[in-house]
Formats: sequence, C-alpha cells, structure tokens
Amino acid sequence: MKLFHISQDENCDYDTYDSAVVAAETEEEARRIIPHKNGWVISQMDWCSSPDLVKVRLIGEAVDGIEKGTICASFNAG
Repeated sequence: MKLFHISQDENCDYDTYDSAVVAAETEEEARRIIPHKNGWVISQMDWCSSPDLVKVRLIGEAVDGIEKGTICASFNAG
C-alpha cells in the first residue's frame, strides 16, 4: 500500500476539498478516491468533476494495517 497526495483546482470554492492524503495500491486507484470527512462520503460536487482532473503525487509507503482511503483531507469550510 502506498501513500499519495491528491489535489484538484477545478472546484475551489467554500465547502469543497482541495487536497488529501490517501492510501491506495496504485496512482490510478488514488486518483479515484473522493475525500471524505469524519467517515461521511462527500459528493463529487465537493471535489472535482472527473478523476482525470486529480493531480497525484506519490509521497511514501504505508505501514502495515493501513486501510485504503482518505488519511486526512483539506476542506475549505465556508
């Protein structure tokens, strides 16, 4: 499992996510993760319209036991 920093700059208004750190097996899998807050799945409208618009950067290897998904996220509360 790897750790990726994902970000988008299509939807940067209030009550949207601009980036997150996620755990995923591949860059493509990371690109398809929609950040969430406190276990609640947030709609695609709070992120960006297409996985093709997500920038992905490998930042490291996850320790054993880390589950796939959002580790932490940057939410622009309004």
